Amino acid sequence: MKKLIVLFYGIVNYALGSAALIYLIAFVFNLFVPLTIDSGEPGNVFLTGAINIGLMSLFGLQHSIMARPAFKKWLSRYIPPAIERSTFLLGTAIVTFTLCLLWQPMPGIIWQAENVVLYNTLLAIGLSGWVLVFVSTFLINHFDLFGLRQVWLYFRGREYTPLSFKLSALYKIIRHPIMTGVFIGIWFTPVMTVGHLLFAVGMSAYILIGVYHEEKDLIATHGSRYLSYMKVTARFFPVSVKGKTLNKGPLTTDT
Repeated sequence: MKKLIVLFYGIVNYALGSAALIYLIAFVFNLFVPLTIDSGEPGNVFLTGAINIGLMSLFGLQHSIMARPAFKKWLSRYIPPAIERSTFLLGTAIVTFTLCLLWQPMPGIIWQAENVVLYNTLLAIGLSGWVLVFVSTFLINHFDLFGLRQVWLYFRGREYTPLSFKLSALYKIIRHPIMTGVFIGIWFTPVMTVGHLLFAVGMSAYILIGVYHEEKDLIATHGSRYLSYMKVTARFFPVSVKGKTLNKGPLTTDT
């Protein structure tokens, strides 16, 4: 019975996390959801800004704290290790929906594409960033990253083993293609409002801080292997690295 509950917990949280990501994308581009980044009546600019910064801080704190090895170790004392990743996903879904539903509109327009072709081009580029996020999860292991592999192995009575991170495809040239996709998804937009700009700046700051701490954890885990990987790859966007060769051996990932 416990195994079935764990499996159900993982599946439900995967669905919630996926729904939160889809809502966030629609929220950012003002698409088909009832509350978007620019919907509603604007309020006091200082109070509105403070609320929105607080919501982004909540998002960043949840991701940063729950992703740290020390927190994972502490959490696993109280819950089965198999649902640690699913619990992270549940926390992510909660803070993402909270951010989207409580966000205060700041609709002043900074730039807007008036030409239909330019409008659709910027929208397509922005959406392609989120496609890159999705594709990049499969380049490592989508189902492990979102906790489904862990609960499935637990349900089957098999021990969980960390996956080898094979340096293939995009990971040969950039270390964080998921975050690259997020950058594209939040900055390329046909309509940039004050609220959207605040969101883009805040999320960009979180990414830079979060990746800094993530790479410290990876260096602590993999040592010289990861340091060598850093020397021959760019962090977010591909650049030419002359005179360097990539060690093709596997790295164990803990993302």
